[in-house]
This record gives sequence, structure tokens and C-alpha cells, in this order.
Amino acid sequence: MRLLMILLALSVCTPAAARAQGPNTTVVGFGGLTFSSSSLLEGITTAPTFGGLVSVDLTPNIQAIGEVGRLSDIKPSLYDALDFTGLDLRISAWYGEAGVRFISSPRSAMRPYAQATAGFARLSPGISGFGGPAEAAIATGLAFFRSTEPVLGVGAGVMFEHGRLAIDAGYRYKKITADNVASVLNAGNVYQVNEARFGLGVRF
Repeated sequence: MRLLMILLALSVCTPAAARAQGPNTTVVGFGGLTFSSSSLLEGITTAPTFGGLVSVDLTPNIQAIGEVGRLSDIKPSLYDALDFTGLDLRISAWYGEAGVRFISSPRSAMRPYAQATAGFARLSPGISGFGGPAEAAIATGLAFFRSTEPVLGVGAGVMFEHGRLAIDAGYRYKKITADNVASVLNAGNVYQVNEARFGLGVRF
């Protein structure tokens, strides 16, 4: 709700002259694949992600952006050995963030961009494969590891625009700085997530 209020305020404050030039707000739904690792010495785990993003033109080359989404699994690859046991540990996260995007070529259909964001992520660990009462008991214990943590992000990509249609292809890096019990599941390290995504939206 706070994110929505900020975006609405930015939209109202955008000069009327800028709005008169054409669409200045874009809404994009996206899907993608995350690549996460807790260190460069480990392998990489992948998982799907999805969400939505709103961008509002502040100037021809600067946008305010807000995003919500879900990372279906950001566990570090140190848990990959569990794949051989039939157990499946997952650390999912719902997140919301806002920031600024710098976008080039305002009169071009293809517009490269770079962005920086900050927000919060709700981490929720879960496990399956035990079955029966044992799995329920472990799931209850893992509930104590749920927490809301700050997330910082940067990204780059290309926005293709034609009329009201917008297509977004890009890369995102997110750093979730867990300082309490959530860090225990990652051996005290921050969560680092790399994401390749593709989005489709509308401009108005």
C-alpha cells in the first residue's frame, strides 16, 4: 500500500506538459528464472520468478519504478546435496521494492536502461520429502525462521516500445541482507540472487 501511494504521488507530481507528449506510465507483468549462489565456489540453483512492475516518467530519461514479485526459491547451492536424499528444502520470498530507472533514447522504440531499487523481502523456508507427522513437525519448526529482511537491487535491460505495447527484457541482481535467524539457513551469508526476466506490458 505504501508503495502504491508513493507511485500515485509521483504520477500526480509529473508535469502536465510531459504527460501531454504521450504515455508516461507503464505497467509490466514479468516472468523469469533466478540463479542463486552463496559463494563463487559453489554451483548454481535455478528457480522461476514472477511479478509486476509500474514505471512513471519523471523526465524523458528518468523514471520512478515500483515492483512486487515472488522468488520461488533462493536457497544457496550448499543444499544441493539434499537432492540425493529425496528431500526438498526451499526458501521463497515475496518482495516489494521501489527505485529509480535511467532510460535512454526517449524517441526510439528500443530503449536501454539501468536501475537501482530498495525494499523488503519476506523469507519463508519450507521442506518436503519426509511425509507424515515428521514433515509437519519440521514445517512448524521452520516457521520460526520466517522473517522480513531488507533487499537492495540493481538491474539493466532493454525496453521495446511500440504504441501502447511495452516489452521488457533484462537482468536483475538482488541482495537480501538477513541479519537474524534467516541468516542461519545461509551459513551467515547474505542471499544473492541473479535473475533473467522477460516482461510484457501496456503504456498509458
